This record gives sequence, C-alpha cells and structure tokens, in this order.
Amino acid sequence: MATLRVHVVPNANSNCVVGEHGGALKIKLRAPAVEGKANAALVRFLADQMKLPRYAIVLQSGQISRDKLVRIDGLSEEEIRRRCRAVSLGGGARRGSTQSHASGR
Repeated sequence: MATLRVHVVPNANSNCVVGEHGGALKIKLRAPAVEGKANAALVRFLADQMKLPRYAIVLQSGQISRDKLVRIDGLSEEEIRRRCRAVSLGGGARRGSTQSHASGR
C-alpha cells in the first residue's frame, strides 16, 4: 500500500497525466467537478493506467478539492512512481482524447 498526491484539472479536453504541480502528479480529466464525477473519473483513470482493479484505488482526502491524496493498494511506492513515469512519458497517458494527433492536420 502506498499513497499518491494528485492535482486534478477537471473539464479538460482529454484524460492525461501532464506532469507535476507542487510535488503532486498533475492529471487532466474530461469529467466535470460536479457530484463526484471527477473523483470517479480519477479512480477509473488511475486503475486503468496502473493496471489495477478500481477497488485498489481509494480516495483518502480531497473529495471537494483539486488536490487529492489517493491510496493505492497492491503496489509499492517505488512501483507507483515507475508506472506514473511510464504513463506521463508513454502513449498510454491520453484516453478519450477528441483531438487529432495525426501529422498534417
């Protein structure tokens, strides 16, 4: 079990990891910050990117804030950092993007 500090930017054009913000992992999400939709989208996004079941991702604090503390069960802190780096550097970071990334457009 390990914890991860996250800074969420709701209402974005795509779901993606964009780097760091004040020592926290900065994640853009398409979901709005209304009625827990962004929190649910964050749990789905992290579970998908970390290749874990959703129940392994627990929002410990920050339910109504952009700054959140997430507990991730089943991975060490070192493994979480490795996977976060891979997500932010790799092509798997963007999901649900509506933008075209093809050259010439």
